[in-house]
Amino acid sequence: MVDSVRKVNYFSMAISNKAGEGVKVLSALADGGVNLLAFTGFPRGQRAQLDFIPEDAKKFAAVAKKAGWAMNPKKTGFLLQGEDRTGALLDVLQKLADADIKVTAMDALVGGDGRYGGLLWVKPENVAKTAKLLGAK
Repeated sequence: MVDSVRKVNYFSMAISNKAGEGVKVLSALADGGVNLLAFTGFPRGQRAQLDFIPEDAKKFAAVAKKAGWAMNPKKTGFLLQGEDRTGALLDVLQKLADADIKVTAMDALVGGDGRYGGLLWVKPENVAKTAKLLGAK
């Protein structure tokens, strides 16, 4: 069983795929006091895509606006956290499958000290149902 499920805001943007560009973005966020719950970056064609899940979406949006970043529309996802064990996410995935909710994407990893974290996304029309089903805060 998952220890906690939290509904989170997800933001993404494209930047130049050059050395140091991600550092500039992350530095601006740190300088603005934005704590990230999750971050990924990867090449996408000639550019790079950066994905952010901030602890405080309003603070993140304010820093992004001040920096003049062209952000993609905000989306919603779910942050899963709990005690690491074999099959830790199976209950969640089974609940969603039983409710006929298709997972759009999922990432998970071990967090150390016997903990894991995961992120999952569903289609916008399934966010409310998923939140209720998983008891998201």
